[in-house]
Amino acid sequence: MATEIRVPTLGESVTEATIGKWFKKAGDTVAADEPIVELETDKVTIEVPAPSAGVLSEIIAKDGETVGVGALLGSIGEGSGAAKAAPAAAPVKAEAPKAEGPKAEAPKAEAPAPAPAAAPAGSNGPAVAKLAAESGLNPAMLAGTGKDARVTKGDMLAALAAAPAPAAARAPAAPRAPSAPDDAAREERVKMTKLRQTIARRLKDAQDTAAMLTTFNDVDMSAVMSLRAQYKDVFEKKHGVKLGFMGFFTKAVIQALKDVPEVNAEIDGTDLVYKNYYHIGIAVGTDKGLVVPVVRDADQLSVAGIEKAIAGLGRKARDGKLGIEDMQGGTFTITNGGIYGSLMSTPILNAPQSGILGMHRIEERPVVVKGQIVARPMMYLALSYDHRIVDGKGAVTFLVRVKEALEDPTRLVLDL
Repeated sequence: MATEIRVPTLGESVTEATIGKWFKKAGDTVAADEPIVELETDKVTIEVPAPSAGVLSEIIAKDGETVGVGALLGSIGEGSGAAKAAPAAAPVKAEAPKAEGPKAEAPKAEAPAPAPAAAPAGSNGPAVAKLAAESGLNPAMLAGTGKDARVTKGDMLAALAAAPAPAAARAPAAPRAPSAPDDAAREERVKMTKLRQTIARRLKDAQDTAAMLTTFNDVDMSAVMSLRAQYKDVFEKKHGVKLGFMGFFTKAVIQALKDVPEVNAEIDGTDLVYKNYYHIGIAVGTDKGLVVPVVRDADQLSVAGIEKAIAGLGRKARDGKLGIEDMQGGTFTITNGGIYGSLMSTPILNAPQSGILGMHRIEERPVVVKGQIVARPMMYLALSYDHRIVDGKGAVTFLVRVKEALEDPTRLVLDL
């Protein structure tokens, strides 16, 4: 009896995934709980294990296809050698109709006939073509109500007037002009991963929805760097993790969030939801894109606890092992462009959060201290915030509190 392979529950608010790749092909023997297919969701990449041992007898959902929760991916048959031979015979049976001539192939040839855009597009009429050119909405994405399922002007107008959902079917911008033949031959077109599509959509949504503004300050990192240099060896020996800067920054952010609670809030309809807990998202760059795992209840952790949590999440992110639960519930985000050499930036909000702190590279710059020009290791800080929730005074106060805590790290220990 065949065992079905289905899309597992993917987590809160995640309803679909894209088939990344199959690790096995039809006819391969699989062991129970062996990863057999990779799914890309809008948050993480997960591996689906085989529900039982046997032979992968059928693959239903192919690479690149989008599937919903519970969708059938394939099936596993019983046995090993004998069962494996059955799929091998399948191609012979599949090829038999081809030998019989066009009759067997005719139904297959008819099915794709309506699919090519050129024929239906030309028969949809000039009004539809004009709307398509102006809006970027592809008529081929719609179910036509006209004769022979043609798309009408009314179909186009109805789709354009609908809620944002149909907009996802539209191109994100006007179609690009075709490249010159010599250039086109040197271009490579690669389909965006589900994660990259979601990153693009969420960042653009944040810009379109929030009244986003960025305020800047700089911080003298002398005290933190001195403390780190003094204790990094004994810290690593005791806690088994390196003493970096993120522990200090996370602690400083939490203190600032307590002083300016609107930065730790979000809008829900006409309500403001203040979060009396501190789940801090730490942006991590991976080869598949930017992800933001969350250090939960970071206010209850020591600097060592925060560093351990960040190190663990960073490893999981780079290995593609982050789970849905690792990505959800963040109330504020910290992103460190300094590790890539960024001097200054304006980070984009991680919606629905109302604030994100951007760290940047440390470099020695001349500053005036007690009337004297001295060289100090300085870092620019950037706070992007939702001006619908946070006023300028609150944003500046928040950033000043972070600056004060970092320039006098004793304040972090004494909770001042």
